[in-house]
Amino acid sequence: MDITVNILLTIATAATPLLIAAIGELVVERSGVLNLGVEGMMIMGAVGGFGASYLTGSPWIGLLAAIAMGAVFSLLFAVMTLSLATNQVATGLSLTLLGLGLSGMMGTRFVGQPGERLPNLDIPGLTSIPVIGRLLFGQDPIFYISIALTAAVMWFLFKTRTGLTLRSIGDSHTSAHALGIHVIRYRYLAVIFGGACAGLAGGHLSLVYTPQWVENMSAGRGWIALALVVFASWRPWRVLAGAYIFGAVWIGQLHAQAFGIPVPSQFLSSLPYLATVVVLVLISRNKRLTMMNTPASLGQPFVPDR
Repeated sequence: MDITVNILLTIATAATPLLIAAIGELVVERSGVLNLGVEGMMIMGAVGGFGASYLTGSPWIGLLAAIAMGAVFSLLFAVMTLSLATNQVATGLSLTLLGLGLSGMMGTRFVGQPGERLPNLDIPGLTSIPVIGRLLFGQDPIFYISIALTAAVMWFLFKTRTGLTLRSIGDSHTSAHALGIHVIRYRYLAVIFGGACAGLAGGHLSLVYTPQWVENMSAGRGWIALALVVFASWRPWRVLAGAYIFGAVWIGQLHAQAFGIPVPSQFLSSLPYLATVVVLVLISRNKRLTMMNTPASLGQPFVPDR
C-alpha cells in the first residue's frame, strides 16, 4: 500500500507542471493566439524561481519570481505578435530557443547548488489518515493551486461574460472588433496569464519536482503541454485528465527502469514523447471533433483598423 501511495504521489507531482502550463496555454489559444514558446517560458520560470529562492533563502519568493519571469517573457511574445503583428509560430519558436539559451547562461552559477523546496501541506489529523491522507492533504502547495486553477478557468470560460467574450474573440476576432470589443487588450491579458502559468509550472520543476537547477530541466514538458491542449479539445477538465495520463506515463517509465524491466532504457525514456505523438495522430483522424472545438481565429494575426 505504501508503494502504491508513493507512486500516486509521484504521478501527481509529475502531472502538476503539465496541467498548469496546459491550462495557461488553453486560455491563450481560446483567445485566438498560438504561443509555441511554452517550453521557453517554463525553463525561464525554473531558473528564475530557483535563483530567487537560492539568493533569498525563501522558496515562496522563488515561486513569485518564477511567475513573474514567465509573465515578462510572455509579454515579449505579446508585443511582437499583437502589436507588431509578427508570425505567431515563428515568434513562439524563437521564444523557446531564446529561453533555453538565456536560462543556461543565467543558471551557470546555480549548477550543483542546493535548493530550497516548497514544504508539503501538513494538516494535523487529516494528513495522517491512511492512504488518502497524504494524497489529499499532504501535497505541495502548487498541486492545490493547479486544481483550483483548472476549476477557475472552467468557470471563467463558460460561466462568465468575460469568458464568453474571450471565446468569441478566438472564434472571430473581426466580428468581435466590429462589436466594439478591444481584441488586442483581451489577447494581451490572455498571453500574460498563459506566461505566468508557464512560469509557475517551471517554478514547480525547480522548487518541488527537483529542487535544484539543471540546464534544460523542462525536458520537453512545454511541448507536451501544447499537445495536451489539442488532446483536450480546448476543454479544461480534459486537460486535467490528460495531464494525469501523461504524468502516469512519465512516472511509469521511471519505475519500469527501476524495476529492471528488460527493455532498453532509451526506449523507456522516450515513452512520454512517443505517447504525445500517438495521441496527436489519433486526434487528427477525427477531423470533425477537431474542427468543431478549434478556435477559428487561432494563429491568425489581427490588425485593427486605424
